[in-house]
Amino acid sequence: MSAPERIPPRSVTADPNPAELLARGELTVRGRIREASNAALFCTVALDGRKASCVYKPVAGERPLWDFPDGTLAGREVAAYEVSEATGWGLVPPTVLREGPYGEGMCQLWIDVQAEAELLALVDAEEPEPGWKAIGFAEVGEGRTALLVHADDERLRRLAVLDAVINNADRKGGHLLPTADGRLYGIDHGVTFNVENKLRTLLWGWAGEALPPEAVDALKGLREALDGQLGERLAGLITPAETDATRARVDALLGSGRYPEPSGEWPAIPWPPV
Repeated sequence: MSAPERIPPRSVTADPNPAELLARGELTVRGRIREASNAALFCTVALDGRKASCVYKPVAGERPLWDFPDGTLAGREVAAYEVSEATGWGLVPPTVLREGPYGEGMCQLWIDVQAEAELLALVDAEEPEPGWKAIGFAEVGEGRTALLVHADDERLRRLAVLDAVINNADRKGGHLLPTADGRLYGIDHGVTFNVENKLRTLLWGWAGEALPPEAVDALKGLREALDGQLGERLAGLITPAETDATRARVDALLGSGRYPEPSGEWPAIPWPPV
């Protein structure tokens, strides 16, 4: 997604307490993000002399989804942020649920992207080069295929674990936001937390591999948090069944000690992939 050219985006590091700024600040709509499938508005938020850019997605602008009949996209976006924070990895930009000019909606800090960062690629090869992981073969026109790969990157490794926990049904390349300071954020988490297995992602490069120790530690902490304050916060964002399913997915990951593999019951890769 991109902001109107007349309004420069701000970095996630622009404010020491961005969640408070997003929740309490005055929200001013500056333009519409036309690439979004649901209503998404580029805004500024201001509080006590502090100011940042953000995305506001009102619930009133959401299109109904037959396979996500309960809750809202906005609620699931905020829930994804809460789970990300509980891992300690900070993989989702600060996100809150608040009232705005068009009613209740999700408000998320805008991320200034390092455009030259290379996380995905198409290569004319049968196997990925060192430093890359294979996703699968893709048609590139005129009967030709190429190997789709993603970087063997610690940040993506963490995001793959988060996606497995929240059951992300739409992890596309355009939802990966690397920043100039070396951080990586994932966005667009409206189709998550379903009780059925709907994991669709480009981050299959570690499928079946053992989880690294830091992931196991993060999952253990997350499981404990789900039975405490995190679970209480999720109660206002997703359904009880979805929270229970999240606990079950964490338990399954800890039980197997491995990254999940495609189930074969659901398309494993989102389309279009970018």
